[in-house]
Amino acid sequence: MKFSSVLFDLDGTLLKTADDLGAALNFVLRQHNKPTISTALYTPEASNGSKGLLQLGFGSSFEEYDFESLKAQFLTHYADNIACHTDYFDEVVKTLTFLNDNNIAWGIVTNKPEFLTTPLLKHFPLLENCLTVVSGDTVGVAKPNPKPMFHAFNEMKQGFAKNTGRNIIPEQCLYVGDAQRDIEAGQNAGMKTVAALYGYIDSSDDVTTWGADFEIERFGDLLSFF
Repeated sequence: MKFSSVLFDLDGTLLKTADDLGAALNFVLRQHNKPTISTALYTPEASNGSKGLLQLGFGSSFEEYDFESLKAQFLTHYADNIACHTDYFDEVVKTLTFLNDNNIAWGIVTNKPEFLTTPLLKHFPLLENCLTVVSGDTVGVAKPNPKPMFHAFNEMKQGFAKNTGRNIIPEQCLYVGDAQRDIEAGQNAGMKTVAALYGYIDSSDDVTTWGADFEIERFGDLLSFF
């Protein structure tokens, strides 16, 4: 089956953001005289937001701290250094350029809050100029709730129709992500789902239990779907 549109998760799917998120975590840990966390440990947690990373860093002492204060420190540092080490995953530019050249609609649905998503994408114009970008707070709920997916698809559909005069339907849309909530979100929205195995997946996760329709080892594998 060939697909006419595709939506992507952001962190761990399109962009390698782990090192900037890890730097923010280690900044907070140093402020509290805690040991810093290695790349190997924080990378699998990078898709789980500030809370997941802070829980990793503070471990059993996490409950002794005010989470909102830690979160504020983390987000401030991250926002001020949002694209120091972040870059595309391999083959993203080539693959998205193919989608653009072949009039295949695509957009982004992320749980990253808008105040971080917008400035991050300014560093990556290819992503910024897609048909839709829906952040974790755009519609008041985040993945795996399907509402962000529906909102993104409808916005993408309208933009695509305006640009090409053609229609797209959810059943011919892929959703690509590297976390179980991504697969659940796509399923809840009636889309076909793709697990990005190269992303921020912990070695203890059994991806086969997620129920994704497809799996890819590298981003360029998506070209076979179009």
